[in-house]
Parts: sequence; C-alpha cells; structure tokens
Amino acid sequence: MRGLKPLTSAGARRRTEALLLVLVLAVTISGHVCAGLAMNDELPPNLTGFVISMTLLALVGHLAIRRFAAYADPLVFPLALLLTGLGLVLLHRLDQGYLERYGPKTALTAPSQLMWTVIGVAACIAVLALLRDHRLLQRFIYITMVVALVALIAPAFFGADTYGAKRWIKLGGLSVQPGEFVKIMIAVFFAGYLVIHRDALALSGRKFLGMRLPPMRQLGPLITVWIISLLVLVFERDLGTSLLFFGVFVVMLYVATERTSWIVCGLVLASAGAFVVGTTEPHVKARVAAWLNPLSYYWKDRPPGVISDQSAQALFSFGTGGISGTGLGMGHPELIKFAGRSDFILTTVGEELGLAGVMAVLILYALLVQRGLRMALGARDPFGKLLAVGLSSALALQVFIVAGGVTGLIPLTGKALPFLAAGGSSLLANWIMIALLLRISDSTERQREADARGPAETTITPVIAAAGPRVV
Repeated sequence: MRGLKPLTSAGARRRTEALLLVLVLAVTISGHVCAGLAMNDELPPNLTGFVISMTLLALVGHLAIRRFAAYADPLVFPLALLLTGLGLVLLHRLDQGYLERYGPKTALTAPSQLMWTVIGVAACIAVLALLRDHRLLQRFIYITMVVALVALIAPAFFGADTYGAKRWIKLGGLSVQPGEFVKIMIAVFFAGYLVIHRDALALSGRKFLGMRLPPMRQLGPLITVWIISLLVLVFERDLGTSLLFFGVFVVMLYVATERTSWIVCGLVLASAGAFVVGTTEPHVKARVAAWLNPLSYYWKDRPPGVISDQSAQALFSFGTGGISGTGLGMGHPELIKFAGRSDFILTTVGEELGLAGVMAVLILYALLVQRGLRMALGARDPFGKLLAVGLSSALALQVFIVAGGVTGLIPLTGKALPFLAAGGSSLLANWIMIALLLRISDSTERQREADARGPAETTITPVIAAAGPRVV
C-alpha cells in the first residue's frame, strides 16, 4: 500500500517502543499501588510523584531516542526502564519495612535511587546526543584501558573498607564504585584490541588432548588479564569485579577467534586462581565457608570467618516465597537488614513474588542480553560487533554472579544486581551501557536500510573515513 512505511522503518520501531513503554508504566505503577495497599491498606503517599517521575522518564527517553537514534532496537530502552522501575517499587516497599522494624532513624533508599535514575537516563541521552558513531571509541582504546586500570586499582590504595571489601572510593559524602564503570571501559578496549590482533590470536598452536592450544607468545594477553584480576581479588577482596573483568575478556576472545581452546585456557586459569585465593585470602575464604555451609552461622562451633547470616536468611526467604510468593508487600524481606537493599534485593522478589517472579526478572535480563547479542550478529563493523558482545556478556555475567551468589549457586560477591538494586554508580554505568547498545543498533539498522534502498536513495554520511579509525 502506498504511503505505508516498512516494518523495519524507524517509525515502526519507535511506535513499538512507545507501546512497550505504556506497558512498562502500567506494570510499575500497579506494582507500587499493590505494595502500598498490602502494607498500609491505602494508596502510597508518594504515588503522584512516582507516576509523574516514571512517565517523564519514559517520555523524555523515548523522544530523545526518536531524535538521536531513531533506528535503534525498540526493546532495549523499555526493558531497562522496566527493571529500573521494578527496582524502585521494591526499594519503596523495603523502605517502609525497615521503618516499621528498625525505627524512624533508618535511612531511606528509594528517593536517592530515583535521583540516580534521572541522572542515569540523562547520561544515556547525553551519550546518544554526543556520540553519533560508536566507531569513534576505537580511536581511544589505549587511553580507555589506562583509565580503566587506574580506576580498577584505585580502591586498593584509596578505597574504603566496607563489608570486608575495598570497592568504593569516598569523595566527600559521595561513594563511587569504579568497578561498575570499568566493565564498560574494558569492553571498549578489548573490542578495539581484538579487532587489531584477532588474526595473531587465532593462530593454531600445538595439539593437546585433542585441542589446538594457542601459541605461548599469544597467551600473554590472557595471562596478563588473569594476573590483574588476581591482584584485584587479593588487594581489594572484590570477587565480583575480578570474575567480571576476566570473564568478559575470555568471552570476547572466544568470539573474536572462534577457538574453543581460549575458553579452556580461561577456565583453567580462573579455577587455579580461585582455588589459590580462596584458600589463602581470609575474606574470600570466609565467603567460601559461608557458601558451603550457609546455616553454619547458627552453629555453636561455626567455621572461622562466618560472621553473617545473610546466606541463610536468603534461603529462608526463597523457601517462604515458594512458587507464587506471599504477595507484594506481604512478606518480611527486611529481616536481611542492609543486604536487602543491595545484591540481596533478589530475595525480596523471591519471597513476595515467588519462583515465578524470579524467573520473570531473569527473563527480562535474558531478553536484554539477547537484544545485545542480536545487535552483534547484525553489526557490519568488527568493532561494533565485539563491543556489543562485550557489553552484553558483562551484563549477563554480572546477573549470573549476583543471582548465583544470592541463591547459593556460587559464593557471594557483593556486586549490585543491574538496574534493580540500590546504587548510584551501578545505575549510572548501566544506563551508559544501554546508550552504547542503542547507538550500535541505530548505526547497524541505518546502514542496513541504506543498503536496501540503494546508493541513489541513501543520504547517510559516514562519520569515520573509509581508511579506518586512528588508534591512539
């Protein structure tokens, strides 16, 4: 029919996004209302402010994407906003529970989380407006890596020891967690580095146990990253950042070279490092002991270093929730104290929304990761392909690390659950990551549509010369 745009056009994508955002608003607002009615038999007192805030975030974000990234994937922004909105609903509910149990001196988390949500969405819009082509980042990969290494090791010297780990840097009254931003910077560096050296890294080496192992001279980057991750684990006692840093590199290396031997080498090095540090470093050793025996906190002769009942309380919370949960606002997730506002916020989902709610949240994360990997498959340039893989794998690994620790699959790491848990650094970094994924998706789809229309109809002007980016 004449006048109708194709389904892949920018207009169709943005219409889909708008409809999904309406659904996001309906889910988050109804969740906030249900929690208030269940706890106090009345509407939440801040309902009007919550509705206005979420509506403005959805509207401004949608208009900005329509203006600066009209061809971007229509699911990414709604998925991120839905997870953020569910996090706000849970934090409002937890604030109320902590006030009732521990008194009026309890610090409220939801207002600051809403402020950081606004800052995060604003940063996402700023990145989209200023970074008109993701390939520009390839020019500064070595500078990016230097900044990432400084940010990675800074907590070891200037960080505050909080809950047994040095992952925060206090700047006045503000706490910054550099590791959340490092995951983006290392994804940018590794993408640029692997584009340049992928042929050398893909060289065949000696055959061992039926596999072609990489040549020894090419193992240098993997061993270097392994050593750095171990140093982070030893000096900062930050298991989550160490696993994330090393895991993202191994995944991107495998995607770039398509060699299974890199995965095997990575798993061997990770297992060896985890065993050595887990048996020697007291803080990590205590977390392993709590993981092996989560109920040992209640023993008369508890293992050395087990000083918290959080792992046991998490299991009690999941057990109470069962399949369908107690109902939003009807449980007691505040019994986990401060941890209920960090990585243990997943226990609130498990207790009040049950296994069904946990699976729904994990599916939302899986959809977000899938969209990022889909961008990687469609990307025309190698840098954009690897960058999309790096960002998506960083999100997937962080969700696995946090959810695995809370459910008892792996030892606790202390990382924040993306978008859902309280934390300004985490929220800001994750929204910047969303902006980069939107930019990659927009560039890929623009080029695809330009190719479909033919050279006579395209008006797209490349930002970077055909000779390729200049690496600094």
